[in-house]
Amino acid sequence: MIRIVLVDDHPVVRAGLRALVDGQEDLSVVAEADGLERALAVVTAEGPDVVLMDLSLGAGEAGGAEVTAAVRALPDPPEVLVLTTYDTESDILRALEAGARGYLLKDAPPDELFAGIRATARGETVLAPSVAATLVRRTTPGATTITEREVEVLELLSRGLGNKEMARELFVSEATVKSHLSHIYTKLGVDTRAGAVAAAIERRIIRA
Repeated sequence: MIRIVLVDDHPVVRAGLRALVDGQEDLSVVAEADGLERALAVVTAEGPDVVLMDLSLGAGEAGGAEVTAAVRALPDPPEVLVLTTYDTESDILRALEAGARGYLLKDAPPDELFAGIRATARGETVLAPSVAATLVRRTTPGATTITEREVEVLELLSRGLGNKEMARELFVSEATVKSHLSHIYTKLGVDTRAGAVAAAIERRIIRA
């Protein structure tokens, strides 16, 4: 039996997932959580095989990537399979870098979800097709790659921050921010801040 913990801030979503998953003879939801503290408590208490993790856990809560990192830092940690609506490059990279074994989207068919949980429990990497395509584009030789720091700059740009505020947020100089912006403009083929944000959203580098 594969023992599963659900981490999602929506009770209705958790109920739906539990009903789906518990309908499989070899899968069992042993606990639910809606944020970091509860997730760490139930994972420690239940010792599941897989944690099914949403990325957006509500205002004031740590994000799913942060919760993933905390879960994976526990002694003898379970595998983490992200199940979310977000498929931007920045979300994918943060989740995988935090230690997630796989990344599926909430519009996946139930059979794909069940197979993903089983594969994750075996220690295999599971990626939704669109997620795999994003990672392939990022690693294709000759492709224009936006660095993680440039993704951070783009996200701050999308919030309307100026160079001085971005420098404060990133703990760098304004000159460094200008350098990042210059590289971003070149890579995205734009020449304005608004153009950079629009191109990044269109390419699914950041969220709208």
